[in-house]
This record gives sequence, C-alpha cells and structure tokens, in this order.
Amino acid sequence: MLPVMVIRTSNRVGLAWLDCIVSVPVEAAWLTCFNHRCLEAENQQMYACIDLGSNSFHLLIANWHDGRHDIVERFSDKVQLGEGLADGGRLTDDAFARGLRCLHTFRHALDRYPIQHCWAVGTNALRIASNADEFLKAASQLGINIDIVSGLEEAALVYAGVTSALPESPEPRLIIDIGGGSTELVIGQGDTRLQSHSMPIGCISWRDRWFAEQPADANELEKRLDLALQSAEQVFAQVTQSLASNPWSDVYASSGTAKMLAGVCAQRMGASSPNSVDLPLLKSFKPDILQVARDPTYVLPGLKNGRRELVLPGWAVLCGFMQATGVQSLRFSPSALREGMLHYMVKAAISGDSPLHELRAN
Repeated sequence: MLPVMVIRTSNRVGLAWLDCIVSVPVEAAWLTCFNHRCLEAENQQMYACIDLGSNSFHLLIANWHDGRHDIVERFSDKVQLGEGLADGGRLTDDAFARGLRCLHTFRHALDRYPIQHCWAVGTNALRIASNADEFLKAASQLGINIDIVSGLEEAALVYAGVTSALPESPEPRLIIDIGGGSTELVIGQGDTRLQSHSMPIGCISWRDRWFAEQPADANELEKRLDLALQSAEQVFAQVTQSLASNPWSDVYASSGTAKMLAGVCAQRMGASSPNSVDLPLLKSFKPDILQVARDPTYVLPGLKNGRRELVLPGWAVLCGFMQATGVQSLRFSPSALREGMLHYMVKAAISGDSPLHELRAN
C-alpha cells in the first residue's frame, strides 16, 4: 500500500488562489491536487528546490518577484534514504527504491508548473554511500540532476535559510540543524558565517546505532537511552571549545527533529505551535518517550505517529548538544536548508552562474 500524504495549501500563484486538503496516496497526490491555473506575472521567476536528506526528501516551489519570494507549495516524504547505512556502506535496495519512487512523484509535480530554475541537493546519505553514483544516474534519467554538497556547504545553506526568516540583528547567532545522518552547527553574524561544523550524528544514524534492536526490559532501554545521550554529548564536546570562541546571543534549531521535540514542548506549555525547546522541560519528558518506545498505543501529546521511532534518538541528540554547549533554551526555525537553496538560486539567476558555484564562492 502506498503511503498517504496530507497536503494543506492556501497559496497565491500569480493571482490564482488554491485552497484544498488532500488525503491520497503519494503517487496520486500530484494528479488530484493541482487542478488550477498558474498565472505568470511580469518579472516573475518560479524556482524548485529539492532537498534529498537522509531521513526525508523535500520539494519547495516558490515564486520570486519584486525582491521577495512567495512559497507556492511544499512537499515532504519520509524516504529514510540513510536507513541501515554505515559509513562507506551502500544504500539498501529498499531505501534506493523509496528514493526513486519519491523522485518520480516530484517529477510529476515539477511538470505541472512553469519552473524556470530547479536545483536538487543531496546531503549526508549520498555523501557517504558507496553506490551514490548509481542513485544519481537513476535520478538523472528522470531529468533530476543532483549536486552532492559537503557538510560545510550544507551548513552554509542552513544558515542562509534560517537567517532569511529572522529580523536583522547585530548579535551573533548559533544555529543547529539535526538531520538524518549529520548535524550542522553554524555561528554567524548577519550575512557572515563565523564558524561552521558538520558532525557525524543524526536521528537516523543514532537510531541505527543505539536502537536498531530495542531491549524489551524497561531498565535496559533506559540505560540504552542514557548511553545514547552520553555518546551524543561526547560528539558535540569535540567542538565546544571552538564554539565558545564566538559567543552567541540566540540559538535556533531547524528541521524535523527540532520540530518534533518543540511540538512536544509546546503541548506541555499550552502553546499552539512549536516555538522553543527548554532543556529542563526536554529532560522532564524522558519517562514519556521511553513509554512511547515500549507501548505503541501510548499517546504523547505533540508527537506525530510518523515520528515515534525517532523520538529516542532525536531526544538523545538534541539533549547531548544542549548539555555539551550549555544551551538551556533554543528557538525552533521553520526555515532551513530549502530556503537557503532558494537564496543561492536567486543569486545565481542574477549572476548567470550555477547555484552550486554561488554557494562555493560564498
């Protein structure tokens, strides 16, 4: 059975409005959702950003005009391309197939829009997989050419994306993006990145390392979680001295793991949307996430069913970062790598260069 995607949109495309809620198989969603006209405005450019992460694939389609962008559509599919992938290993047959199936779906969506600029970026799973070239070749046959970016280039994209949605500030900011296979850390001031790090730790890699075989005994499971937390803290401790050389004022976390845990925190605080994560509050619901892992019927308010298997590793990674760096509170940023891709694509369209070259020249 194909996975089900729920899409909720209320977007302006030129002068056309589309309001719909669709709950259909992913492969069919594109065929049923986009029965509308796309009116092209003068000096308007349409961009498509494809983010091939180790956990999820994302497609963002946006219009750029008059110096600003309007998001037309956002799509996500939990492909888990990095599932079972050790450093230097191969993408599994199942992960390979899921990835290509998602790209077929994205191809249908792209064909329904007058897109002038499209950029696809592969991150950690495609950086380390020994058969990444095979996946890139299969994707190119769909007309989707993928650029694999380094960890530091990924950090630059994340920084551009997060800061694009923040008010200007003279104060340095620390940004963390926990992905499926890696975590990017950036300290920046305005448009300038002061230091960047890409750490070999993510929600998928930490799940495969610590929770691939989950202990049946409750005490043993808690010990496993404690070890996962301690190990995560040790990973981030490798860069704490460097981070401390550029003191920051605010901390922002982006992407799915941060959103998941901020959502649980929001429910605890009675907030309507995921806005922030406090370390004491995060640690307080440790018994709840252990119960989630043991009991498939247990409901933790704010945690989506599709994220249940990642709550233990995600909690360990974020807690490990906060404990290692002394961060007591951080804010969730809904903008991330895809918005950063859009930033560099617009620069490339103006300069006549490629977005990858713009990224590497920055």
